[in-house]
Amino acid sequence: MSAVLLDTDDIGAAEATLSTIFSKMRIMTPHRGAPTPMRIERSTIGPIGVDTADYGCAFGYEMDPPTQILVCHVASGGIEQRSPWSRSIRSRPGEVTAFGPREAPPFEGRVMRGRYHVLVVDPSSLTSVTGAHDPVHITGSAPVTAAANQQLANLIGYLRRCAANPQLQGNPLLAGMLEQHVAAVLLATLPNDSIVEPTAQDRRDSSPVLLRRAIAFIDDNAHTDISLSDIAAAVYVTPRALQYLFRRHRDCTPMEYLRRVRLHHAHLDLLAADETTMVGEVARRWGFGHAGRFAAYHREHYGCSPQELLNPLHRGSEATAHPS
Repeated sequence: MSAVLLDTDDIGAAEATLSTIFSKMRIMTPHRGAPTPMRIERSTIGPIGVDTADYGCAFGYEMDPPTQILVCHVASGGIEQRSPWSRSIRSRPGEVTAFGPREAPPFEGRVMRGRYHVLVVDPSSLTSVTGAHDPVHITGSAPVTAAANQQLANLIGYLRRCAANPQLQGNPLLAGMLEQHVAAVLLATLPNDSIVEPTAQDRRDSSPVLLRRAIAFIDDNAHTDISLSDIAAAVYVTPRALQYLFRRHRDCTPMEYLRRVRLHHAHLDLLAADETTMVGEVARRWGFGHAGRFAAYHREHYGCSPQELLNPLHRGSEATAHPS
């Protein structure tokens, strides 16, 4: 699903719209009165926005910190950020830069004529995926390494392809898994203030009884869009305590266990299907949007590809054990 958010060559209209989309903004161009062609189209997957911004002119800007996390991949052109709390950052084609919510003064910079792909993320997803008590923030604009820059660029490209695929729309399981994946990648690639070590109380909330309750909740609700916070609330522990609980007793995270359960359900659906069933349809039903990764994950756990399960000669040898 996509919508055109901005399509104008009037600087006043562009300034007003950009202020509404992102945060209060002032735009300055070198030639007053000259046309300023700008177009932004947004695609969405659940709560995630993926913008394609085409700017037909260079302009300077002053901007309040946005309420959402903006991760910008420069396809062509270039962008500069200058702020009171950090050094100036210049991003060239192929590079990624982030604008995150902060309690700080407005910042400024310059955008060159070009094309930009912008990932728009609710900051609460970072807090949810870490299980933190307090909000988690992105604290810097530049990726932590060159490899992190490439990982972010790949993520944005993947999300753009997902957003363009109508078969992936309207799937809450897929949207929920993508939101958690995006949050995890942002935390792994951008500076942030998350604390991953469990507290003393978290360590106390790690009994096998709580683990069994958490597993039962996951098993009963794997067909719905559940998050780390939902599972933790069901067993009355903090999300961070839940993560520690699974790492200690299962050597995995709660969300990894949830993915295994969903894979198991997809496996059973494939066993019950006929030869006309599409593997991609079953994968999407259980929240797996990338067919190749689903096939690799299935082979890793069950020793065969999903397509092989649709062959009647292959089915008799397939185990259907519950995920461990």
